[in-house]
Amino acid sequence: MRLTVVGCAGSYPGPDSAASCYLLETEHEGRTWRLVLDLGNGSLGQLQRYCDPRDVDGFAISHLHPDHCLDLTSYTVLSKYHPDGAYGRVPIHAPAGAAEYISVAGGPGGEPVCANLAFSVWEQDPVAEIGPFRVVATQVDHPVTAFGLRVEVQGHVVAYSGDTGPTPAIDDVARDADLFLCEASFLESRDNPPNLHLTGAEAGRFAASSGSRLLLVTHIPAWTDAAEVEADVKSSWDGDYRIVRPGDVFEV
Repeated sequence: MRLTVVGCAGSYPGPDSAASCYLLETEHEGRTWRLVLDLGNGSLGQLQRYCDPRDVDGFAISHLHPDHCLDLTSYTVLSKYHPDGAYGRVPIHAPAGAAEYISVAGGPGGEPVCANLAFSVWEQDPVAEIGPFRVVATQVDHPVTAFGLRVEVQGHVVAYSGDTGPTPAIDDVARDADLFLCEASFLESRDNPPNLHLTGAEAGRFAASSGSRLLLVTHIPAWTDAAEVEADVKSSWDGDYRIVRPGDVFEV
């Protein structure tokens, strides 16, 4: 399984990165399968650097904040009006209300913009099978309904925290993960609001408690110094880690 960081800016697109978007690829039955985790604002354009969006087999959306799902509005245009013809029914697994959210964001009135997309709701079915990918969604701690995503392929695991405050659910998401993609939006030195995001130190502690092998630190806002986040990570985690950047590739 190969993970490509498409966008990793926290809260909004930054000068060097789109918002959250991660491409997973694996070979199965003679072809490459592709799964996208989140499609935040600015990320659809960057995704085209790494694959044709028509070749994406499914999307798994952690929650309905714009920096994690808003480019689904642009994807509906691409999938419906491409000159080569409309896409098939592409599966999109997301929290309840995703289709309505994207339809409203895409513009009021007129025909449904999501008519050719197949939405499934995590609250009703927390396990998704997309080709060889098995995705397990676990609710985490955020002001809106949000899920951490655990992706399994042939015994390998990529875990994604999504956006969350500290919660034991993170350990369930990341248990024995080969790659743990974990947000670290906050700094230990600041007075942070509760139930919203993690610090680098908290990300490190969850990497340790979950038994993760490689911690991939993400979702750092442009207003935050990544070096300070890294110092926080090192204060609690002595294992292998990376502060991710767009275009980074990791394989398991």
